[in-house]
Amino acid sequence: MTEKSENTPNFITQVTELLAEHHRSLDDMCHMKFADEPLPQQALVREMVELCRAVIFPGFFGTGDINSDNLDDILNKNCVRLHEILVNQITAGLTFTSPCSCSGLAEIRRKANEIACRFMTELPLLKDTLHTDVEAIFNGDPAAAHMQEVIYCYPAVKAISAHRIAHFLHSAGVPVIPRMISEMAHSETGIDIHPGAKIGHHFAIDHGTGVVIGETTVIGHNVKLYQGVTLGARSFPTDENGKPIKGIPRHPIIGNNVIIYSNATILGRITIGDNAVIGGNVWVTHDVPQGGRILQAKTQ
Repeated sequence: MTEKSENTPNFITQVTELLAEHHRSLDDMCHMKFADEPLPQQALVREMVELCRAVIFPGFFGTGDINSDNLDDILNKNCVRLHEILVNQITAGLTFTSPCSCSGLAEIRRKANEIACRFMTELPLLKDTLHTDVEAIFNGDPAAAHMQEVIYCYPAVKAISAHRIAHFLHSAGVPVIPRMISEMAHSETGIDIHPGAKIGHHFAIDHGTGVVIGETTVIGHNVKLYQGVTLGARSFPTDENGKPIKGIPRHPIIGNNVIIYSNATILGRITIGDNAVIGGNVWVTHDVPQGGRILQAKTQ
């Protein structure tokens, strides 16, 4: 029974009691802490992504007061803070869907610290990969004056950097946090990349608005997508209860050196071969061979 103060109207008490009923909350609709575990926090996850960008692209993200004298100190300070947030939010993700006791929380924090340390050691490699993405975007856009403009202004850099961060955490088995990262980037850029998608180096998205890349998509190296491209699934196999079966491969495999033009829709577990070109506004549900070209039929 909800405690009722002398000034609480009866209808408020009744509403509160109804909201607290477990059969109404269905458990999944009410998240309660079981120990001293942290909770996923939008602000901390956002800060984590910004710190990653700040150490990968110093001076473009984070503080703008970077010079040769203070670079090492600022990078060190940002890395310390980044590691702290990673441990906290990875712990939050690991405990979010799997409640733990106080005694189990220490082990989960240890595991979170291991993942965070692995992530930190991967940052130089992540930096190298993102630099190839910036290079690919710059080389593929004659309107870009220089690579600094691409880093500072282009939404694809934010979307792809967010994805590469989220994909590492997703691959490490961290729940919730990777999806928070991808949805933040989606809201900011209009580019929707599921954390599970595997993407090679020199990946370019031009303009980007409306791009959707599904969970089990595999993209090779030196691939370029234009706005409105969908790499999606055709259908969802269901189990005996009629619910979608999770995690099975259902999105396209895109080979190396592929270009996919605006508003193309590629659906299902099909393969687009190396060096293929997919024209704009086409619907593709079958394999495309190496070097193939899929274009709209001309009106007679």
